[in-house]
Amino acid sequence: MGLPRLVCAFLLAACCCCPRVAGVPGEAEQPAPELVEVEVGSTALLKCGLSQSQGNLSHVDWFSVHKEKRIPIFRVRQGQGQSEPGEYQHRLSLQDRGATLALTQVTPHDERIFLCQGKRPRSQEHRIQLRVYKAPEEPNIQVNALGIPVDSKEPEEVATCVGRNGYPIPQVIWYKNGRPLKEEKNRVHIQSSQTVESSGLYTLQSILKAQLVKEDKDAQFYCELNYRLPSGNHMKESREVTVPVFYPTEKVWLEVEPVGMLKEGDRVEIRCLADGNPPPHFSISKQNPSTREAEEETTNDNGVLVLEPAQKEHSGLYECQGLDLDTMISLPSEPQELLVNYVSDVRVSPAAPERQEGSSLTLTCEAESSQDLEFQWLREETGQVLERGPVLQLHDLKREAGGGYRCVASVPSIPGLNRTQLVNVAVFGPPWMAFKERKVWVKENMMLNLSCEASGHPRPTISWNVNGTTSEQDQDPQRVLSTLNVLVTPELLETGVECTASSDLGKNTSILFLELVNLTTLTPDSNTTTGLSTSTASKALSRKVSRSDDECLCEPESQGVVIVAVIVCILVLAVLGAVLYFLYKKGKLPCGRSGKQEITLPPSRKSEFVVEVKSDKLPEEMGLLQGSSGDKRAPGDQGEKYIDLRH
Repeated sequence: MGLPRLVCAFLLAACCCCPRVAGVPGEAEQPAPELVEVEVGSTALLKCGLSQSQGNLSHVDWFSVHKEKRIPIFRVRQGQGQSEPGEYQHRLSLQDRGATLALTQVTPHDERIFLCQGKRPRSQEHRIQLRVYKAPEEPNIQVNALGIPVDSKEPEEVATCVGRNGYPIPQVIWYKNGRPLKEEKNRVHIQSSQTVESSGLYTLQSILKAQLVKEDKDAQFYCELNYRLPSGNHMKESREVTVPVFYPTEKVWLEVEPVGMLKEGDRVEIRCLADGNPPPHFSISKQNPSTREAEEETTNDNGVLVLEPAQKEHSGLYECQGLDLDTMISLPSEPQELLVNYVSDVRVSPAAPERQEGSSLTLTCEAESSQDLEFQWLREETGQVLERGPVLQLHDLKREAGGGYRCVASVPSIPGLNRTQLVNVAVFGPPWMAFKERKVWVKENMMLNLSCEASGHPRPTISWNVNGTTSEQDQDPQRVLSTLNVLVTPELLETGVECTASSDLGKNTSILFLELVNLTTLTPDSNTTTGLSTSTASKALSRKVSRSDDECLCEPESQGVVIVAVIVCILVLAVLGAVLYFLYKKGKLPCGRSGKQEITLPPSRKSEFVVEVKSDKLPEEMGLLQGSSGDKRAPGDQGEKYIDLRH
C-alpha cells in the first residue's frame, strides 16, 4: 500500500512543478469564446476579433460549429463576401468594412459557436458564442374547480400554470398568499414539464399539488415565471386563484336582514348559515305560541324565508336545522327571537261627532303598539298640526270647524312606523254656499257647464231654477258639488241662473249672471267677476279678452277706425313738417344760425310762435295736439286747433 502512495505523490509533484511547454500544437488552451446575446427575431452582429489591418480581413472564412463540426457559412475574398449554400445563405451580410458579419432573423436554432478564420499572414481564428433569448407569454393558470377535501390522505392538484413560447426554459415559482412554496414531503409537490415547439421555443407546464386545511378556503395561489433577456433578469406573474376547499359543518346559525328594529311593512329575510363547505341542507321552523312546538316554514329555492310585508303575527321564536347529506347528521341553531314592531287599532272617540254651533267637543285617540307611542292631531284640509297628545279640545265651534280631523299615532324610536285615523266633525247649521254671486261670460247658443257648491250639516241638496242635465258629487260628508249642463238662450241671458241648497235647517241661494262676450264694451271687473264656470266659456273668453289693464278690447270694425285715425294723424304731422321746412328755407324761422332774420311779432307775443291748423276732428281726438303749456280751448271753439311752439 505504501508504494502506490509514493508513486502518486511523485507524479503529483512532477505535474505541479514542471512548467507547460508553450507553442506545442494541440497543447495550448483555447481562449473562451466572445459572448453575444440577442433576442429572437433581432439581428446578431458577429465581430471578427482578428487584427484590423486590411490584409488580415481580405481573406476570412466563417464557420458555424454544430455538434463539434465546423460548417462553412460565409467567405471573404479581397473584401468581398459571399454566403455558402445552407441554412444561413440568405441571412448573412458584411458590415463595418468586412469586420462584422450580420445575422438577421435570429431563431433559437442559431444558438451555437460561430468562428472566423484568417489565412494571412498566418492562420488565425476567433470564436463567438451566440446566446438567444425570448420572453415567455403571460402565464396562464387554471384552478382545480372540483375542489379539494381537507381529509385527503395525499396532496391533491391545486392549479396548473402554463408559460408558452419562451427561450431558454423559464423557471416557475408557486406562491400562496404572497409567500413562495417549496417542496415538502406529503404536503407540497411541484411537478414541471416542458415541450419544445417546432420554432425551437419552449412551453413550460407546472402542476402544484398540496394538502390543504380549512384555513386555506380563502387562500390566494399564483405562479411566477422567471426568465433572462440581454437586458437582465425579468419575471411575469399570473392572476390569483382560489381553490374550493371542502370541510365538514361544525356550527349552524340564523341571520336576519335588515339588521336593527323591524316594523310592519318591511321586507324581512331569514336565512341559515353554516361554517361547512359545501353547506348542509337547511330548514327553518317557528315555534307555535299555543302548542310550543316547532312548525316548519316555507322557504324559497335558496333556503331563505322571506316575510313581505312583515306583520306583527310574524313575531316569534325561529330555529334553523342543518342536515349534512354526507354524514346525515343534523345540527340545530340557537333559537332566535324575531320582533316585528307595529301600531294598530287606531281609534277616535266619539267616532262620528255632531255638535251645535257655539258648543265644545273633546276628541280622544287611542292605539295599540309594541313600543311607546306619540300622538298628534292634524287638520285634514290644511295639514296643520293642532295638538300634540291623544286629546284634542275644540271650543266655541263655528261652521268653519266642521270637517276632517286626523289622529296620527307614531313610534318615535322607529322612523316610518305610524298609523292614522280620520274623524269628521259635523257642525249643525243651514247650508252655506261657496259664493253668493258670480258673473259668467258666455256666447249665445253655446252649451255651458255651471257648478255650484254648498256645505252644511245635515248634508244639503242642490236644485236649479232652469232645466238641464245635472249631476252631484260628494266632496266630503258635509259638502256637495252640483253641475248643470245647459244651452245659452236669450231667455237665459235675461233671467240668469240660480242654484238653491236646502236642508232641514234652512236653505241658501247662489246667483250666476250670464253676460255675452261683447268685445266693444267688455272690460274685466275683478270685483264682480269670479271667473268662468266652464272650460268652454274660459276658452272663448281667453281668446278675445286681454288680462292686461293697458290693452284695448276692439272688434274688427273698430280696428279699422283706429287704422284710419292713425293714417290721418300721420298726414297732419307730414303737412306740419312741410310748413316748418318751408319757413326754414325762406329764412323766416329763427334756428340760432347767424345771418338769419328774426320774425317780428307783437310785443305781447314776442316769445311765442303760433301755427294755425284747420281740422274737422272731434275735440277728444284732437286732444293729442294740445300745447305743452296746457292752454285750453274756448268752449265754443270747435273748428280750430293751435300748437304753441315756444323757444
